[in-house]
Amino acid sequence: MNDNVAVVTELLHRWLTRQLSDAGARWLAEKLEELQSKPTDRTLFFAISLVSRKIGKDDLTLNNADFADADHARRGWTPIGWSVDQAARLRLLLSAGGSDEQFARRLEQLCMTADVGELVTFYRGLPLYPAQQQYVRRAAEGVCTNMKAVFEAVAHRNPYPAEQLDEGAWNQMVLKALFIGSRLQPIVGLDRRSNPTLMRMLCDYAHERWAAHRGVSPELWRCVGPHADDAALADLERVLNKGSEREREASVLALSTCPHPRAKTLLDATPDLPARGKRGELTWDILGGPAP
Repeated sequence: MNDNVAVVTELLHRWLTRQLSDAGARWLAEKLEELQSKPTDRTLFFAISLVSRKIGKDDLTLNNADFADADHARRGWTPIGWSVDQAARLRLLLSAGGSDEQFARRLEQLCMTADVGELVTFYRGLPLYPAQQQYVRRAAEGVCTNMKAVFEAVAHRNPYPAEQLDEGAWNQMVLKALFIGSRLQPIVGLDRRSNPTLMRMLCDYAHERWAAHRGVSPELWRCVGPHADDAALADLERVLNKGSEREREASVLALSTCPHPRAKTLLDATPDLPARGKRGELTWDILGGPAP
């Protein structure tokens, strides 16, 4: 077990010990002892299959100090919305021992037979596994799904995609988020990984939506602004002039990140900018949250 995995495992153990019932804690301790004495696939898979039944599915209760510890243990790891069964499954998996190749094979087998809840667990665990580059294909498969919970387990609050997916897979993930109605704001590295190809894909998608008389998520423009060309600026001008208040706010934010000289001209030529935009109170975190 490498040092990073050891620290993560210790954190999971601490959080679970603090929250599980005496019976649940005893059961988990017994299974961990079994894995130490008999680290076989059968021992691991059987224990993982019993987790929900033995310890339940309560939310994992974490405080700000816990989140800080998580980020210190693994940069970008934010276990918001986790449950005790998810933490316990990963605790078992990370404690099973073996080589990096054996770990990757076990994970693949678990994903092949998992139900939706288990898939969410294993995808949320991506940034915690050893030999990170081994799971790129598995991550890419996760963001191709139409199951929103599974998609968001990979895409949301997960540093793995920004670190490991190539540009093509990354761009498809962002577009897929919009396609299935998932938010962009929780995607780690969204601004850093924005690129001209993604900008053009998103503008094309917006045109398809407009042609079908359908709405466009205001968040779409976040990845357009920094790379906007003349055609994209025309799209942003359309939104600025004809969009809803929330859409116009998104256009203001996107134009404010655009280095093209015309972007400032558009903002200066629009006297009735949204109030929050005028006051400089807008951020993508605010705009990417629930609608007011």
